[in-house]
Amino acid sequence: MKNKESNSVNASKVTFTELMLPSHSNFSGKIHGGYLLQLMDQIAFASASKYSGCYCVTASVDVVNFLNPIEIGELVTLKASVNYVGNSSMLVGIRVVSENIQTGKVKHCNSSYFTMVAKDKDGNTTKVPHLVLSNSEEIRRFFDALRRINQKKNLITLEEKFDHLSESSLELLKKHNVIVNMK
Repeated sequence: MKNKESNSVNASKVTFTELMLPSHSNFSGKIHGGYLLQLMDQIAFASASKYSGCYCVTASVDVVNFLNPIEIGELVTLKASVNYVGNSSMLVGIRVVSENIQTGKVKHCNSSYFTMVAKDKDGNTTKVPHLVLSNSEEIRRFFDALRRINQKKNLITLEEKFDHLSESSLELLKKHNVIVNMK
């Protein structure tokens, strides 16, 4: 049974592997990005719920880069763990790799971070256990998550202060492939 006051990163680790079928493909014959996002959301839910012992919802998804295409017939493995916890939120890191069954070649296809929020039985946010960091890799991932969270907060602050119609902002547009024609 989990200690409700704290929990280890290991308590959040989830891995699953799925064979990519033709029904998962897009018009170019590669695995559809939307399908991959669905799998990522499922593993983020599983990791956060396993860690917190609560139902969890997706609050945000940070940076989804599709690094390599995934082919029909490849095995896709998703690995997830909680990298950071707040009061009711958890940042779940996800790594996606594909493996060609015939050649054994493994490709890193995606890494992403999902912010998940724990909910109680009434649907209200609820406190999550403290995160116990037990090795240097877990500490590095925690600090990376903290850096991403702070960068996101700084960006929001900058966006709130940015005047897109100021003379200097409109001057910057001349360096880009746009025409400003306001009447």
